[in-house]
Amino acid sequence: MKEKMMTRNIAIIGGGIVGATAAYYLSRNGHQVTVFDEGTGQATSAAAGIICPWLSKRRNKKWYRLASEGAAFYKQLCKDVQEDGGDASFYTVSGAVLLKKTAKATQEQYEIGLKRREDAPEIGDLKILSKEELTTLLPSIQTQENALYVAGGARLDGDAMVRELLTLVKKAGGEVVRKWQPVDSSLLETYDSVVLATGAWLPQTLEPLGYEVAIRGQKGQLVVLQTGDYENEKLPVIMPEGEIDIIPVGNGKVFVGATHENDLGYDLTVSPDIIANLLAQGETLFTGLEGAETIAVKVGTRAYTPDFSPFFGYVPGSTQLLAASGLGSSGLTTGPLIGYQLARLAAGEASTLPLEDYSPAAYITSK
Repeated sequence: MKEKMMTRNIAIIGGGIVGATAAYYLSRNGHQVTVFDEGTGQATSAAAGIICPWLSKRRNKKWYRLASEGAAFYKQLCKDVQEDGGDASFYTVSGAVLLKKTAKATQEQYEIGLKRREDAPEIGDLKILSKEELTTLLPSIQTQENALYVAGGARLDGDAMVRELLTLVKKAGGEVVRKWQPVDSSLLETYDSVVLATGAWLPQTLEPLGYEVAIRGQKGQLVVLQTGDYENEKLPVIMPEGEIDIIPVGNGKVFVGATHENDLGYDLTVSPDIIANLLAQGETLFTGLEGAETIAVKVGTRAYTPDFSPFFGYVPGSTQLLAASGLGSSGLTTGPLIGYQLARLAAGEASTLPLEDYSPAAYITSK
């Protein structure tokens, strides 16, 4: 966002990674921002994640562009936060290690990375690790034979990021209201634009206005462990095959997760059996977790569209309502860039991405 146009009064419903980023850039550009967020079930606050999308085998080119540019956007976001006197330590380039079952799979990932690095230099150095190199880097991994190191891989503390961005919003004169705000005629009369960043709850948000939204919720559970390795902030994040990741974050803390539970999307209760299985998988891969103390279990709800594609832009039939959803498990990677695009649109500026590629019209329809 460059030159500011007329100052606008903008409401943002939802203070997760999309809403907080949109609010930050709008307030940074001099607009009056009010964020409404009660925090229930927010996927961002439940998440610590890995930013390393470049080796995905998903063939959806529109999704890959969003994910790749989303990963690159963190450099600008952190620079802006630091210029505003904020703390950008929520994002750390730690390197990532991908654990594969076969040497062939490792080689294939390596070749994908080399090709994509031509357009995404953020990938950094790529190296196929020998068993000896892997155990030197990660002594707690003893049985793995095949691994790929990606120097540009990063870790993100979603909760810390959202808190920092909203702190900067308030510093710039914005307001954060800790309650649910329905989208009704009085809200639309009060604000020039309304940004709906309610994630998996977008169907409930738009239902009073007569819209149906093709979104389903997916439950995700994540465990925070306390280990004895108090210098583990130097370790890379670990991406095994399967659904779990292992994320050392410093001071001995390690995040393990998260689950992908399609049939329990809006259930925010902790499932002891699921957590026990998650811990067993983690300990099998990474012996440094054995005997670790469980200090927290986080539960959130991701949003998925039927074709697993995220969307953002204007709600069909409205020039005042903007919305985003469907980010799924890549939300920590794509969320800030999507929030930035919504901020541009709410400010009367053009998106830097082709809106037709991510149109809400495919998922939001009038009843």
